[in-house]
Amino acid sequence: MSAPLTDPATLRHPLWLRLGGQLRNLAPFVTLIALILLFSLLSPSFATLSNLSNILQQVSITAIIAVGLTYVILCAEIDLSVASVANATGILLAFFTLQDASVNIANIPLPGPLAMLLALAGALALGAVTAFGVTWIGIPSFIMTLAMLQIGNGIGALLIRGQIAYNVPELIVVLGSGSIGPVPWIVLVAALVLLVGHLVLTYTRFGRYVYMVGGNREAAEHSGVAVKAVVAAVMMISALCSGIAGMLGVAYFGSAQQNQFDNYLLDAISAVVVGGTSLFGGQGGIGNTIVGVLVLGVLNNGLDHIRMDSFLKILIRGLVLLMALVINVYAQRLRSQRRGVG
Repeated sequence: MSAPLTDPATLRHPLWLRLGGQLRNLAPFVTLIALILLFSLLSPSFATLSNLSNILQQVSITAIIAVGLTYVILCAEIDLSVASVANATGILLAFFTLQDASVNIANIPLPGPLAMLLALAGALALGAVTAFGVTWIGIPSFIMTLAMLQIGNGIGALLIRGQIAYNVPELIVVLGSGSIGPVPWIVLVAALVLLVGHLVLTYTRFGRYVYMVGGNREAAEHSGVAVKAVVAAVMMISALCSGIAGMLGVAYFGSAQQNQFDNYLLDAISAVVVGGTSLFGGQGGIGNTIVGVLVLGVLNNGLDHIRMDSFLKILIRGLVLLMALVINVYAQRLRSQRRGVG
């Protein structure tokens, strides 16, 4: 008679450990398929090309921010400042763009390309401060980025002063709210950022270093990897992705104002974790993040299609995130056991 699945000897069997080791990758994909089938059955308007375009457009900003967060989490760090950096960058872009007289802020109008460069430079400057605090001073990334969250919000508030700015450079308007045929430009930009993020992680030496630092920092140091430089770089990448998302988001929303990106912090972290990238570092990637972004996008859109109570919708999203965290921790334990068996 075969041993029950709860038998410790069975759980330590190499075959079971190999199957369990794939749990982090399989569970999000199975969840995505199940959600698509469920909402397709419950709502005739869900499984349509127009709604697919809506979902992709709705998750594009989250996807761009999540690319940078994936790098950070793969290094076993965290960045809580992504939403405030995005917001500050969007406001900075509007600050450097000529506004209507009705917008009562003392801004500095500049040519569009220069405004875009300065806005991205501002995002990178915030990322550089974060990187310096984490790597050279030694402040834990959780605390450092929590402080940067406040600093980013403060910069945005100081520049916009409670006003709402509407004008941004024409190129950003096109990329953030325009379309090429039936495909929104913002979806194409998000796809490009995801592709570049995947290629760097998969095919470059820097990508291998990111996994090494997250998998075993001591071993990476002994192998000659400049761990501080890698961690600093992923913090800068996270800020850059947030800056790009912030600029496009202003055009997508049609305005720049305080606290506009607040929800994107939890959305981006949820996308990375739900997709299966390990919170302990060294496992996962952009492919996982894509699945996680789609899971959240399909879930939010599907719940709207079946007219789910908005308060219950928040609870359901929290339960999905909790389930992903449980799977994440469980998969890490199986990984540790598999190392022991090996």
